[in-house]
Amino acid sequence: MLSIALSIAFTLLGVALLLTGWRLLRGPSLPDRILALDTLYINAVALLVLLGIAFDSPLYFEAALLIALLGFIATVALCRFVRDGRLFDVERADAD
Repeated sequence: MLSIALSIAFTLLGVALLLTGWRLLRGPSLPDRILALDTLYINAVALLVLLGIAFDSPLYFEAALLIALLGFIATVALCRFVRDGRLFDVERADAD
């Protein structure tokens, strides 16, 4: 029963990855592409969790956690860059 559920989940997740990749490449605007990139890493996390269940290995779960953390930080940084045009609030000291 678990193998059938995993097969269905892998199939649906593969379709989701393909559709998200298509939106990333063909998105009409930059916010659409940022959202597609965010969805792509969430799908990658789901894929790693499914692989961890299928192979009964905790290594996949740790990798999924790492990708989730890095993906969140990357999304925030990318949105900030689009909004402000820079990532950091660095004050430039004028030379006297």
